[in-house]
Amino acid sequence: MSARRVTLGHIAGVHGVKGWVRLHSLTRPIENLLRYRRWWITGQGRTEFEAQVVAGHLQGRGLVAQITGADGQPIEDRNLAAALIGTEIQVDRADMPKLPKGRYYWVDLIGLKVENVEGIVLGTVRDMTSNGPQDVLVLEDGEVERLIPFVPQHIVKDVDLAAGRIVCDWQREYDED
Repeated sequence: MSARRVTLGHIAGVHGVKGWVRLHSLTRPIENLLRYRRWWITGQGRTEFEAQVVAGHLQGRGLVAQITGADGQPIEDRNLAAALIGTEIQVDRADMPKLPKGRYYWVDLIGLKVENVEGIVLGTVRDMTSNGPQDVLVLEDGEVERLIPFVPQHIVKDVDLAAGRIVCDWQREYDED
């Protein structure tokens, strides 16, 4: 059985002529992506392979890195690096650090049932997003999409990962026009 993997970014372009790549990171802060020394590169019709981070750093407002290729050797050719543009960077979920109580990885919230404090089901978390000030639960309730700000204590009253449930102080009517 393969480990559960989480997409934490993708290869967005090349940097220089020595095989380095530009990265789009989904981590906060973005440089946390470089803390994972083992990545799985997948997508764009390529065979999935394990890559190691040889070196990497912040470059302007983004990240650049040199990684190993499918052969385990550092990529040192711009054309080989360019062939990876668009591929996803995944890590094993088990390699992600444990968070303090009350903090959650978005990937762990996706698929949870959401109900309000009265026990009325509001939907299932289909996705997560951010509007800047706070994260937002994107729920699917049949054909209805519902957006609920993820504001602990004020709106989100309880997250029970083991039970697969989030309880919110929210009403179905809040979404109606």
